[in-house]
Amino acid sequence: MTIQELAAAAEEMNIELTADMQKDLLRYAEMLADWNQRMNLTSITELEEVMEKHFLDCILPLGRTDIHGAVCDVGSGAGFPGLVWAILRRDLKITLLEPTGKRCTFLRAVCQELSLDNVTIVNDRAENYAGIHREIFDAVTARAVAALPVLCELCIPLVRKGGIFLAMKGSLAVEECAAAAHAYEVLGCAQPELIQMSLPTAGERILAVSVKTGTTPAKYPRAFGAIKKKPL
Repeated sequence: MTIQELAAAAEEMNIELTADMQKDLLRYAEMLADWNQRMNLTSITELEEVMEKHFLDCILPLGRTDIHGAVCDVGSGAGFPGLVWAILRRDLKITLLEPTGKRCTFLRAVCQELSLDNVTIVNDRAENYAGIHREIFDAVTARAVAALPVLCELCIPLVRKGGIFLAMKGSLAVEECAAAAHAYEVLGCAQPELIQMSLPTAGERILAVSVKTGTTPAKYPRAFGAIKKKPL
């Protein structure tokens, strides 16, 4: 996929990729390929694959959900979807939560290069951060971080009442949502709506979107070892 094809795909979702946005995305892709030679950021480095499997994949939720205000990208990694959202939506205030220091260094470099003043980068584990910064975000998202029963406990405590939790998933989303039904209930979220999408060559994508309807009990999130050993 070329940058022009990416722009056309975004336009079909009523999202305009301006010339400046396209320039920023291309520079981001260049930096990703460059830095990936020195650290493990992604297995996808060819430009046309980055355009589809990273950038378009991250743009899809913007065309299908109402994302606004303060957003947290949990386990941001190389910045997906948070940095892509920050480039396309300068109105969003985005926190990139990433536990690996080297990846945070990369994220800071991209933000500086692209003058993304709507991004805050936090080098911390989600369960630690969520234990302090509770229920302050309008939207919390995660992509390729963990199975939903685990991901719910890491993310939902960060979501304010009335906000949304968006889990970006692949073809196993239905099974994961069934396994996570108890976690959604215990943590104060409605059961998710599943929005099916697809990429031109990379196949099905499913967005699990849940509204926070209550308050998460103070004992959550637990330590990660406990979450992983016995998911809700």
